[in-house]
Amino acid sequence: MKVKEAKSVRKNKVKVGTYIKRYWTLYLLLLLPMTYFIVFKYIPMAYIQIAFKKYNITQSVWDMEWAKNHGFEFFIKAFANKDFLYALRNTLMLNLLDLVLGFPAPIILALLLNELVFKRFKRVVQTIAYMPHFLSWIIISGLALQLLAPSTGLINILLGKMGIDSIPFLNESKHWVGTYIALGIWQSVGWNTIIYLAAIAGINPELYEAASVDGAGRFKKMWHITLPGIRSTIVVLLVMNLGHILGSEFDRPYALKNNLVNDVSNVISTFVYTNGIKGLQFSLTTAVGLFQSVIGVIFLLIANNIARRLGERGIW
Repeated sequence: MKVKEAKSVRKNKVKVGTYIKRYWTLYLLLLLPMTYFIVFKYIPMAYIQIAFKKYNITQSVWDMEWAKNHGFEFFIKAFANKDFLYALRNTLMLNLLDLVLGFPAPIILALLLNELVFKRFKRVVQTIAYMPHFLSWIIISGLALQLLAPSTGLINILLGKMGIDSIPFLNESKHWVGTYIALGIWQSVGWNTIIYLAAIAGINPELYEAASVDGAGRFKKMWHITLPGIRSTIVVLLVMNLGHILGSEFDRPYALKNNLVNDVSNVISTFVYTNGIKGLQFSLTTAVGLFQSVIGVIFLLIANNIARRLGERGIW
């Protein structure tokens, strides 16, 4: 038995050695991204301690004094801060609206583009749709101001000539939220459509041919073949989006916000910028960022677990 075990160990070593010799270039290529993640993602995690300590610019993070209440002083202060609670509410509200209204948009566009017969027209539409992805939010906010301003915006000027009162797209909270979501969908829908079109391209065309023989129309093919064929892609992207439900990008709300809509435009990222970078409350904003990350991971785990229970693969 021992001789057999020794032989199997030797065979495994030979297999591993052969495998490494054959694919060593792939592991060499992995070295650069692994180095990036270690240097810029994992090493900075040591500074999470700032959330539990009293920040002092003259001291190392390891030498800083621990905060009161067993280190949770700044977490308590954050939840006692009305601005943070408003920012938390706004972040959840805007992200949920983005998810409910924005997530289905690229799926619908991909389904429509897939049904187009003229390939040249399809390519033109797809190119026009994903071009806004390459515009920064500063440029988009400038365009929005020129088009949607109450008195000088092109759209409100046209509405005025038709006898319709101007709409305060950017100056009233309710309208600002609608404008924020609409601009977000317009900016990202084309780029996200590419993922679904790639998934649709992987569906076996014989399924469509068989459905045509059975007399199925376009809608039935879409419902019974295309959507089930990209279901796994939809689930993975949905799980990833749920993981960012409490996350918030900085450039989009910061570029579109103004003093008239602070009650809905102030999100966690702008709160961190205002109180952390401008207000120099580094411990408080680090605590807020850590809370945001922990909740995001919890949402991600829950969503992935639900996906696996429903028979989907999830993200791991």
